[in-house]
Amino acid sequence: QVQLVESGGGLVQAGGSLRLSCVASGSDFVANDMGWYRQLPGNMRVLVATFTSGSDSAKYDNSLKGRFTISRDNAKNAVHLQMNSLKPEDTAVYSCTAVINGHRYWGQGTQVTVTS
Repeated sequence: QVQLVESGGGLVQAGGSLRLSCVASGSDFVANDMGWYRQLPGNMRVLVATFTSGSDSAKYDNSLKGRFTISRDNAKNAVHLQMNSLKPEDTAVYSCTAVINGHRYWGQGTQVTVTS
């Protein structure tokens, strides 16, 4: 059974940093299109950053590029999100996603709260 397990969320003051990690575990597989979305209070889930199949470069929400950096470890089916210069408006539930054997999976989400 495929599981995406996130870690690294928490409470941070504005201007601080957090690093989120996500590992896809289960049977032997390759996790593709790994990325991060976030759901702000009262809003839909939106893209933060993601890798896409066939490309070595990542796709970002343009408003976050420069503060957030996504990276991956293919050998471990892992993806990370380094978040710097955090702002209160970055407060959200951050969810990891991956496409595995043609199916999209989601983690349960990790809360990031940025205080002013």
